[in-house]
Amino acid sequence: MKETVKTSRTAGYLEKMFRALNRDWFGGELEEPIITIQSTPRAYGHVTVAKTWKRKDDWRHELNIGAETLDRPIEHVVATLVHEMVHLYNIAHDIQDCSRGGSYHNKKFKAEVERRGLVIGHHEKYGWTVTEPGDDLLEYIIDQGWTEIRINRTGGLWTPPASGGEKAGEGGSRDGGEKPVKRSSTRKYICPKCGQSIRATKTVNILCGDCMEKMVEA
Repeated sequence: MKETVKTSRTAGYLEKMFRALNRDWFGGELEEPIITIQSTPRAYGHVTVAKTWKRKDDWRHELNIGAETLDRPIEHVVATLVHEMVHLYNIAHDIQDCSRGGSYHNKKFKAEVERRGLVIGHHEKYGWTVTEPGDDLLEYIIDQGWTEIRINRTGGLWTPPASGGEKAGEGGSRDGGEKPVKRSSTRKYICPKCGQSIRATKTVNILCGDCMEKMVEA
């Protein structure tokens, strides 16, 4: 697969992941939003409550992934995407999953998130918003062959927040604010001879099928 080193290719990559996740984790129920890559100083991502993008005669929600967060391990980018997809699902089904101006994630959000492959923890101020990929979602990401995004915006010191809750124009937003994760939940193994790589969710002993060399953890 070509490396995601352009914003256009990265947006297309996120759209591809959205479609697969929608099909396999949401039963294809979600209307596809306009996926954007913009700075989100207080969150990893957001969705707009209102449909703010017009495409011909069709209106769509915006789903944004923070430009400064793209180079996280791919499983955490996917977790953010799923987090926002849950908001879209709840909006479509008139489920009020946030309160306090859209920042406090309630138990309705928690219940839906746990159905979609995420593990969730509680934040004192922002509620059930600390989301991380569960084992089933990790295995799914590995099976899909999704790899890290190779482009990321910088601009001085940027510290990922514990959560969000800001507005996004007239439509407002529901923001994903997962707890920053210091270490990837998966392990990457590389063949020292040919460079072929794989991912695993646990420590494994594995040989490269082409070179018959033992793969080493990166």
